[in-house]
Amino acid sequence: MTINTPTDDPRYQAIRRVTWVGVGCNLCLTLLQLFIGWVGHSQALIADGLHTLSDLLSDFVVLVAAKYSGQAADEKHPYGHARFETLATVIIGMLLILVGIGIFADGLRRLLSPQLLLQPNTLTLGIALITILSKEGLYHYTVYIAKKVNSKMLLANAWHHRSDAISSVIVFIGILGSLFFHLNAADALAAIGVSIMIMHIGWLLGWGGIEELVDTGLEKSKLAQIKAMIKTVDGVRTLHELRTRQMGANALIDVHVLVNPMISVSEGHQIGEVVRQKLMDNIAEVTDVTVHIDAENDFVRHPDIHLPLRQEVIDRLQHCWQSIECSKAIQQMTLHYLSNRINVDVYLPFHVAKDIQDAQHLAQQFDDLAEAEPYIRKIRVYFH
Repeated sequence: MTINTPTDDPRYQAIRRVTWVGVGCNLCLTLLQLFIGWVGHSQALIADGLHTLSDLLSDFVVLVAAKYSGQAADEKHPYGHARFETLATVIIGMLLILVGIGIFADGLRRLLSPQLLLQPNTLTLGIALITILSKEGLYHYTVYIAKKVNSKMLLANAWHHRSDAISSVIVFIGILGSLFFHLNAADALAAIGVSIMIMHIGWLLGWGGIEELVDTGLEKSKLAQIKAMIKTVDGVRTLHELRTRQMGANALIDVHVLVNPMISVSEGHQIGEVVRQKLMDNIAEVTDVTVHIDAENDFVRHPDIHLPLRQEVIDRLQHCWQSIECSKAIQQMTLHYLSNRINVDVYLPFHVAKDIQDAQHLAQQFDDLAEAEPYIRKIRVYFH
């Protein structure tokens, strides 16, 4: 399959740049932590090294996902490829949980078998401190870029960096306890503490991504903002069936807007377009809005889809109108489908009526015909 990488997309370039910085940093830290943890006899530092290794793997997941998610919409993916970011977030969360389980199991095994406990040396303390400073700096840099380009995937990776920094603090305390307070189990307890924190963060990230994959709507505060904004548009009477979903950094909205039932189709369309553009202009993450214009609140009623359409209505009425001499002069007919019946507006030229009384008589003739058709509520005649 050919991949069209969005090399000219500044968002993709920003994600790619910060992630490669993370790759370089994590690669160096992983090698240092695993090697010094091994030679320095620190299980906690080795566990932290494995955590950093998972960070390195998640960096590559982010790189691949950013490459795919940045592609434009196509025939198979009409809404774009932003869900690749969501999928990457779930994968990162799962990686964290798996790493946490492994570290927890190993730490518990050593606590239950004291002869397996490791006693770290002072060199491991220095590496733990370097890791704390490096990972905290990487966290702040990644969060800054994630917020700038509005990427949940990058924010998830930033928290992966932060979890590494916090776990390194626990490692630092564990090594400190073993070295200076002769607490033989401190290093293993630190490893277990790190594992619990890793699993917790992995669960939060993974569950958040899963919620997005199953089209969970936006938070209540954002929905309230959307509703308030729609109601400010002139011509909107009310709204219902507001539905939202997240797709990577993008939010999609579907909404039904109630307007005056007697306005033209084009005016209703214009109101819908104003609603759509206002939401996209004022809420950064909103990239697509589908507005359904309602003449009536179909949320509380069930429209009768069996009502006849225009040509069938005309065919039925023409048979009845044969008794009305001016019926052939009809210039325009407008149908209003309201409350499961039809109101018909008939437009006639002035010259068909001799005077006001004649016009009123013609209008009454048309309206009388409505009684013969149960689906028609009223026929109104306009002279122009």
